[in-house]
Amino acid sequence: MRTFIYMVRHGESPKIEGNERTRGLTDKGKLDAHLITELLRDEGIDHFVSSPYRRATLTIEELAQSSGKEVTVLEALREMVFVSDDKIMPDKELYPLVQKLFSDPEYSAPDGESIMTCQNRVIPALKQMLKEYQGQKVVIGTHGVVMTLMMGYYDRQYDLEFLWKTSKPDIYRMEFNKDELVETQRLWKVQL
Repeated sequence: MRTFIYMVRHGESPKIEGNERTRGLTDKGKLDAHLITELLRDEGIDHFVSSPYRRATLTIEELAQSSGKEVTVLEALREMVFVSDDKIMPDKELYPLVQKLFSDPEYSAPDGESIMTCQNRVIPALKQMLKEYQGQKVVIGTHGVVMTLMMGYYDRQYDLEFLWKTSKPDIYRMEFNKDELVETQRLWKVQL
């Protein structure tokens, strides 16, 4: 009995408004969310689960609605906490921090999470979905680091170098036989 997990990394999001939890999608992010709906519409998705961060839910919301389904929000799937109060960090500060976090999985910035802490939060949630939704198809609205940690738990090739090569949005279909990863396929084609 095969279970399919569709990791859907959120679309482009402006880093100028609100905080990490509340920032939405840019116009390009909204257009890409529509393209995701077109791409996955005929996959026969059974469940939609998302990070509580707005950009992640907005990326899969249209697809869920077109399938007549609701998006279940799981706090455990939230983005990695990089700094306190879910402050938005500019990429020039965030990318070196992510590099350091991956090089030392126990390191964390003040009031932030380490790679180990984040992985210990998200992996049990993914394992529960594999158990609860066995034999079904599940879309997860997620974030780059969280997606990389979940995928990397099952296959070590999904590491920091993989993360740097992903796009916003991105889609990876993971096929499981019970709790064993059988195959991973990238479904998103970067739009020019």
